Amino acid sequence: MRIAVFTGSQAGPPSHRDAAAAFATGLARAGIGIVYGGGHVGLMGVVADAALAAGGEVVGVIPQHLVDDELAHPGLPQLEVVQSMHERKARMAELSDAFVALPGAAGTLEELFEAWTWGMLGLHAKPTALLDVDGFWQPLLAQLRTMVDAGYLDGRRLDALGVVSDAPALLAFIESYEHPARKWTGESPAA
Repeated sequence: MRIAVFTGSQAGPPSHRDAAAAFATGLARAGIGIVYGGGHVGLMGVVADAALAAGGEVVGVIPQHLVDDELAHPGLPQLEVVQSMHERKARMAELSDAFVALPGAAGTLEELFEAWTWGMLGLHAKPTALLDVDGFWQPLLAQLRTMVDAGYLDGRRLDALGVVSDAPALLAFIESYEHPARKWTGESPAA
């Protein structure tokens, strides 16, 4: 099993770095591979370094322009270089069995929402979750509840978004995950 990890290219506060390292170490020790954006900077680098140090499988997927900017992680045993950000996200989704967002900024949100939306549309049936460090995702969850209350988001979709605190909680969420029926059709999506 491999999990796509979306997270920031900035390091954030020490508690976020510690949580990212512990999370990646927990996945590696459980025999779970990590697919991520291929960078050596920020929380991305923390995740890769911690998983590699714990003997885990780490696959980086990075667009050529970020390689040219010298942001690629030099210590990855597997680094796939693609031509665009769109190809990066599609390849990460293809290589992964689930998605999790750690703290990050706009890019992390964009990756999270695209993966989650693809599931709503029936393009996959893979679990999607948030690693909530220090309540980082609580304001976003409040906004999503506002969307449910206003009728823009089906509550079942929000209920299907996991909110976890560590690697064991993510793995338990994945184990018990039941994907909601496809938006509009009510059909079960392809895995």
